[in-house]
Amino acid sequence: MYVRYLNLINFRNYKNVTLELCDGTNVFQGDNAQGKTNILESLYYSSVGKSHRTNKDKELIYWDSNEAYISAYVVKERLDKKINIKLFKDGKKAININSIKITKLQDMVGVVNVVIFSPEDLDIVKNSPSFRRRFLDIELCKLDKKYYHYLSSYKKVLNERNIILKKFSADIDMIDIYDIRLAEFGSYIIAQRIKYIEKLNEFSKKIHNDITQGSEFIKFNYIMQLKDIDNLQEELYKLLKSNRKKDLEKKITSVGPHRDDFSIFINDIDVKIFGSQGQQRTSVLTIKFASLRIIKELIGEYPLLLLDDVLSELDTKRQEYILRSINGIQTLITCTGITGIKKYLKGNNMKIFNVEKGSIQEIM
Repeated sequence: MYVRYLNLINFRNYKNVTLELCDGTNVFQGDNAQGKTNILESLYYSSVGKSHRTNKDKELIYWDSNEAYISAYVVKERLDKKINIKLFKDGKKAININSIKITKLQDMVGVVNVVIFSPEDLDIVKNSPSFRRRFLDIELCKLDKKYYHYLSSYKKVLNERNIILKKFSADIDMIDIYDIRLAEFGSYIIAQRIKYIEKLNEFSKKIHNDITQGSEFIKFNYIMQLKDIDNLQEELYKLLKSNRKKDLEKKITSVGPHRDDFSIFINDIDVKIFGSQGQQRTSVLTIKFASLRIIKELIGEYPLLLLDDVLSELDTKRQEYILRSINGIQTLITCTGITGIKKYLKGNNMKIFNVEKGSIQEIM
């Protein structure tokens, strides 16, 4: 799978630009704040119908325009896809895939898969559990429409349960109905997250060993309040029920997958607490490349890899690992210059673009 053409009209700082990408490595070089990341953002949006940088679609529209357009032509093994997205200032959007209107974002699952690696991804390691849950949810939603549906349903029921808990006189029978639904949706979410962590461990073992030349061993552990993984739905319901009194006092739901987390250990040391900055960066690099392998195994094609100004954040050894590992994967790289990485790209199927003030010129 690869993106052959990309057209942007009034998207961010691009009035009208059309790119013909190669199926190998596409490098976008230029100074900061010229619009390099906007290219990657448009492709990410084409994958999931959302930006990875903002929750407000109106921020994606050129400042003096009322509409923006993203059009991408995706070459796939079975059937090529033409994705057309129209964004409006009022927050509405219109999405068509091969001229068929998409009414639910979950219908975009699998059309074009993307893995993005940016400096902000360090939050997965360093920040609160919500960032790690978000990572798991994004990756699983790419692969499983049922997960997308159950996650949306769980959030809706959770929100309604919390509203009831905040009332002066809560209806216990109503809470029980919500608990039954939360247990149904939540148990599936937890089960799929556990399976994903198992896959992450499976693929990360070799990847991290290669990056660190055998000096480090990485392991991920899913953290939850449930103990019996063979009866998740029943145990989650019992736990919700036993915590009702506390939930009524605090007026918030205290248990469930919205409270879960996962830990990252290198050589049995918690990377979040005791890991060096280099180990934290390597952990994210391992996670992203393991995600590539998981998608390839499950759907039979590598996703599009977006590397947003991350090479400058890594040492030479880790840069070399990335650039030697992307053969056979369509990759878009943003950077301020290619002098330090060009030697690793020799022989690759490659295009280089110069980006300046919303203008893009192919230079190689």
